[in-house]
Amino acid sequence: MSYFPLSEYWWFYLGFTAFVLLLLAMDLGVFHRKAHAVSFREAGLWTVIWIVLALAFNFAFYRYALWKLPRDERLAQIPGFDAAAAARQSGLEFLTGYVVEKTLSLDNIFVFVVVFSFFGIPAIYQHRVLFYGIMGALVFRAIFIALGSALLQYHWVIWLFGGFLILTGIKMMLAPERRIEPDKNPIIRLFRRMVPVSGELHGQRFFVRIEGVRHATP
Repeated sequence: MSYFPLSEYWWFYLGFTAFVLLLLAMDLGVFHRKAHAVSFREAGLWTVIWIVLALAFNFAFYRYALWKLPRDERLAQIPGFDAAAAARQSGLEFLTGYVVEKTLSLDNIFVFVVVFSFFGIPAIYQHRVLFYGIMGALVFRAIFIALGSALLQYHWVIWLFGGFLILTGIKMMLAPERRIEPDKNPIIRLFRRMVPVSGELHGQRFFVRIEGVRHATP
């Protein structure tokens, strides 16, 4: 069961989302306002800062749960309910999710390198491109999570998705390794059919007008 249901703690989820958006806005609009090549030292420093922020939130969330759960009348009616254990579980669930996502993000770095190399994105603009890419991923993830929460109310959907994951895992295990080729991606090919793409960069702009026609930049 959920110790913090969305219907009762909507303000908490809304506040957390607003805080994350504020940090992202500060990252692009304040700390990386001027385009520059991010050095290994700077990247390492920001990695430490973000990890510390996540762990600080994790600890604050655990302390809040430790204070709040014993005072929740709904949970107090459950026989044998242990508020301290529930608080530890809530904190551990957040930490587990964070560690999993952090691990998966490391794997994505290799994909980013391939994409940046294919489109010829200079190091000075890579942070800006990566930032908006992550924002797009967050938007789509929110959409998929909302759709998933609605679909998973039907038991047969769980079996369908489970079977799909198993087949995908088998395919990844048995299929030979192939080079990532962005030019063969169907989404990129469709985009190039719909929107003209210029052959060169124009600063950090995503779109530019050439002879009165709007073009997308690499």
